[in-house]
Amino acid sequence: MLPDVDGWRILQSMREAGKEVPVLFLTARDSIDDRVKGLELGADDYLVKPFVFAELLARVRTLLRRSASPTAELSLSIADLELDLPRHRARRGGKRIHLTSKEFALLELLIRRQGEVLPRSLIASQVWDMNFDSDTNVIDVAIRRLRGKIDDNFDLKLIQTVRGMGYMIDLPDDES
Repeated sequence: MLPDVDGWRILQSMREAGKEVPVLFLTARDSIDDRVKGLELGADDYLVKPFVFAELLARVRTLLRRSASPTAELSLSIADLELDLPRHRARRGGKRIHLTSKEFALLELLIRRQGEVLPRSLIASQVWDMNFDSDTNVIDVAIRRLRGKIDDNFDLKLIQTVRGMGYMIDLPDDES
């Protein structure tokens, strides 16, 4: 709803030019189709007017935290698990593991915070950009699917559940 051009066109031009700056749509366009279109065009977040200023600040802080990640980092690893960040590829024991974009983002978050217990609420906000609803099992299902690809065919289990607290990736105590 900008004069002469809309935000979608601006975002599309930025992304086509290779600009990876974080983008948050702040708009009155509140239909699901509008939100989906904005996110599919490459927006990092979408906030509908009217909004609460505290929520806007929280969303901006989250975008800045994510964009502050070192861009020179090309890979992450733990034990025989390797993530190729630029190519969005994972390997374990030399074998390629096919991951969805959400699985890759979840695994990247776990490895970046290796040894740290991550509560479901943090995982939800960092990987799904949503407030955690304690009635949903989306995080548990995603972890189970990721375990199926990362741990099930290997003796050394890396993804750990910390009952009542959350999840972490780490070498078992006897492997450290």
